[in-house]
Amino acid sequence: MEKETELTRELKELLRAEGADLAGVGDLTEVPENMRHGLSVGISVAVKYPKEIIRGISELPTQEYRNWYGSLNEQLDRIVTAGADFLTKKGYQAIAKTRRQVGSYDEDCITELPHKTVATRAGLGWIGKCALLVTERYGSMVRISSILTDAPLTAAKPINQSNCGGCTACRDACPAQAIYGKLWDISVPREELFDIRKCRPTARLRSEKGFGKCEELCGRCIEICPYTRKYLNEK
Repeated sequence: MEKETELTRELKELLRAEGADLAGVGDLTEVPENMRHGLSVGISVAVKYPKEIIRGISELPTQEYRNWYGSLNEQLDRIVTAGADFLTKKGYQAIAKTRRQVGSYDEDCITELPHKTVATRAGLGWIGKCALLVTERYGSMVRISSILTDAPLTAAKPINQSNCGGCTACRDACPAQAIYGKLWDISVPREELFDIRKCRPTARLRSEKGFGKCEELCGRCIEICPYTRKYLNEK
């Protein structure tokens, strides 16, 4: 394993001090240049939900889950902004991929460079059968964001294949029957993993039933994931 540069170590320490539970660096040179604003390095940051919040959505999404969904997104914006500021003060280009910077999603919830892509390049996890990032440590009970930069950081080994194996827990539990059950690798587009047009209306119905608002929050595939369950069951 290549030794991290001092700059990489300092950056990760800063990100963790700001609240990141996971932070990694990835080489983005194989990603089309226009998608990464001409910058070749991606930094992925993840923050986890509290265990009790994820345990609480085993039947339906809750108001508490909705609140944490929003607060973790706000926390991520602060973390990646702090990381980008740190790098620009060192003399490098850096773009914090905050919600404001990313802007609105298209009708299929796709951005020019998904945070999940940066996360797999940075070695934080793989894409599950439900099309969410799955991490070894926390399963899929994380929210993620990213930074783009030209800083000479030490990149991790990318993850190019799924570790889900023959597991079908998320597919079998999906209330919308939107998950196909296919194993991901870097050649597999999201559309071959799940059907967002089935997921979204079902999520709205479940949100309305769970906490009285018609929003696209469900979380069943997060809670049922064996990697998530493993972390939830730790004492």
